Parts: sequence; structure tokens; C-alpha cells
Amino acid sequence: MRDLTLLFVSRGVRLFAYGFLSVVLVLYLKELGLSDGRVGLLLTLTLLGDTALTIWLTTLADRCGRRRMLLVGAGLMVLAGLVFAATRNPLWLLAAATIGVISPSGSEVGPFLAIEQAALTQLLKPERRTLLFAWYNLLGSFTTACGALVAGEACAAMQAGGAAGAAIYRPVVQSYGLLGLVLGACVLGLSAAVELPAHEKPHASTGRSGLGQSRKLVAKLSVLFAMDAFGGGFVVQAVLAYWFTIRFGVEPATLGKLFFAANLLAGVSSLLAVWLARRIGLINTMVFTHLPSNVLLMLVPLMPTFPLAAGLLFIRYSLSQMDVPTRQSYLMAVVSPAERSAAAGWTMMARSLGAACSPALAMQLIALPHGIAWPLYLSGVIKIAYDLLLYREFVHVKPPEERNA
Repeated sequence: MRDLTLLFVSRGVRLFAYGFLSVVLVLYLKELGLSDGRVGLLLTLTLLGDTALTIWLTTLADRCGRRRMLLVGAGLMVLAGLVFAATRNPLWLLAAATIGVISPSGSEVGPFLAIEQAALTQLLKPERRTLLFAWYNLLGSFTTACGALVAGEACAAMQAGGAAGAAIYRPVVQSYGLLGLVLGACVLGLSAAVELPAHEKPHASTGRSGLGQSRKLVAKLSVLFAMDAFGGGFVVQAVLAYWFTIRFGVEPATLGKLFFAANLLAGVSSLLAVWLARRIGLINTMVFTHLPSNVLLMLVPLMPTFPLAAGLLFIRYSLSQMDVPTRQSYLMAVVSPAERSAAAGWTMMARSLGAACSPALAMQLIALPHGIAWPLYLSGVIKIAYDLLLYREFVHVKPPEERNA
């Protein structure tokens, strides 16, 4: 129980930090004098660096120790936050974005999720897996929402106190690095029970990839997840915050409240996903909730006022994340126990690679005279295509609990 609690606390601290930073990240970089193109490049390098870090640490986790790899990730989160707060030099910022752990989207990056999923699955009975992942994601959504809200209020307080330019946002960036220290303390408290048992250590045939019998299935899922993430990269939270700012002139405090409510809706919907998955299956739940959410996303730019656009975004968020706990549970169920960390790592890497290019493209499109709506349109179309392909390829590949039902 202690390890479960610490894994949940770790998740909460981390996602609070991600939500905290993502609301102000693009605004902070713009105040430092970076152009739209350079901001887009930095966001892309952030995601590429997170991708390399994820695959490196997750493929080592079941050999060298899960706790050790989580601690390395926490250290790189601290490093990135401190460098971003200390300099306005574009080269240093690009370097920190590449080797550190920063989330432009407010969602998971780095090795943490993959390793924690493997540890949680090991600590639980199969029939409790999806429910626990739902609560795990609800906690993440709630703390991301709280982070966004606190960041918005902190920036409003700085403005009221007379701060201007980058000084409005710098305390948020500094606090991000400090939260990395708290995360490291949580990792240090974990016991050996979260490590892979010695009799289940990866076989030599898995090689450096950490994958053996699950290799083909993971490769196919990785391609599809990369496609989904590429579409999602056009609407990461940092880009959406910037989009609302230039489209409707929304202030940081309002943005914080907007994403607080949106992430809270997304988290609560995770619990509904558990109920739905028990009745129609994991794959069906992933597809039949994701499809309508992407149609709603494409309608947001058509709204003439901020309240209407925000309302549609709330409805979209109430559906769009129902596939997250089901996707995580499905992956952990269909791969062998000794390959769970590596499988989660490779699929996360695919998602990170898929999402790496689209923020830069989104920023370039927004900068065009008539391009402001295109990131949302492209995201919706690509993600709908992903839903249809996922259903076609995996509707008949059942996890053990569904085969035995």
C-alpha cells in the first residue's frame, strides 16, 4: 500500500508541475524575445529530447532498476527548470529543452509513466488494473488542472504587483525545478517491491530493445500511437493557451481557470471509461469515445466568442481522455510481464516522436494570415484516421480478462 501511495503522490506532483508550466511556457519564451519559429523549434526539441530520454531509461529500467531510472528522470526535470529560469540565451534554452524533462502539453513526458505503469500492474490483480489506471489518470488530470489554475493566479498576482514581461512568468518556471526535487524524494521512498522480480528478468533474446515475443504487437501499436500523437501535437496545452490568447485576447488567469476545468472534466471521465470498458471492451471504449471528441475539436475554431469556444472545448475534454486509462490497461494486458516497462517505453517514444514535429508546424500555421484555425482542423482529421485504423487492426485482439469473460 505504501508503494501505491508513493506512486500516486509522484504522479500528482509531476502532473501538477507539468500543468503549472505548460500554461505559461510559450508566453514566457515569447517575452524572452524568441520568435514564433524559434519557440516552435524549442517545443519540438523538447519533445524529441523527452523521446530519447524515455526510450533510454525505460529499456534499462527492468535491468538496472526502476527506482534508479525514475530518480535520473527527476534530476533532469530539476535541471531543465533551473536552466529555463536562469537564462534567456536561445542556445542554452534549446540545450535544456533537449536533455531535460519539460512538458509543453501539460501531459506525461519522460520515463515516469512507462515505469510506473509496469510497477502498478505488478502490484495489482488483473481485474483491478483498468480501475486503478482510471484513478491514476484522474489524479493526473486533477493535479494538472490545479497546476494550470495556480500558475494563472500566480501570474495575475505578479502583474498586480507591478511585474512586467518575463518577470511575470519566471516564478512559475523556477517553481517547476523545485517540484522536481519533491518528485525525487517520492522516488527515494519506494521499496524493492516495485522492481521486476528476479525470476522475471528480461530474457537475453530481448536484446537492447527489451522486447521479445511482444515485439510485433508493440511495433504496430507504436505506429498507430505515433499517428495519434502527431495529431495531438497540433493542440498541446501550451499551443492551445497561445491560440486562445491571440484569438480572443484571454488573460493568463482566465487560461488557468479554463484548463483547470478542462483537465478536471478529462480526469472524471476516466472513471466512466472503466464502466464502459467492462461492458463493451477496451478497444471499443478507446475508439467510440475518441471519435466524437475529435469532431468537436474541429468545431472549436468556428465559434465566434470565447465562451462558446471554451464550452465546446469542455465537452471535447470530457470525451477525449477516456481512451487514456483503457489504452494503458490494454497495453499492459497484451504484453508479457517481463516486457511491460520496455513496451510502455517504446509506445511512449512513438507518441513523443509523433508529437515532436507538430507543435512547430502549429506555431507556423498560427503565424500565417489565415492559418489560425488550421492546427485544430489538422489535429481532428489525423486523430479520426487513427481511431479508424486502431479499430480495424485490434478489435479482435482481446486482453486476457476479455477472452475469459
